Amino acid sequence: QVQLVESGGGLVQTGGSLRLSCAASGRTFSSYAMGWFRQAPGKERELVAGINWGGGITYYADSVKGRFTISRDNAKNTVYLQMNALKPEDTAVYSCAARSFRRGTILFSPGNYDYWGQGTQVTVSS
Repeated sequence: QVQLVESGGGLVQTGGSLRLSCAASGRTFSSYAMGWFRQAPGKERELVAGINWGGGITYYADSVKGRFTISRDNAKNTVYLQMNALKPEDTAVYSCAARSFRRGTILFSPGNYDYWGQGTQVTVSS
């Protein structure tokens, strides 16, 4: 069983930055593919950024490409999402997700992930 705990959300003005962290329990974090999803009111959950088990392969949704950066520190069992140049449309609940998956691909669908954090609210004011 893996437990994921997000932190770092909050209220920020347009153009500001936040860094989300997702701390994972367990000794096999380095074998997990990780993803950051977000869900805004009335919208479907979407993959914002994903990273493979080794950190060498990443994915970004077009809407955040060039502004967000996903990274992981396997020694600290933590995955990060650095969010810069935030826009009001980035407002959502952000959740991290994990699945034991030691392959060089990204998992895109929420159904591909086995473990989820509780989510953290990000609000960008205009």
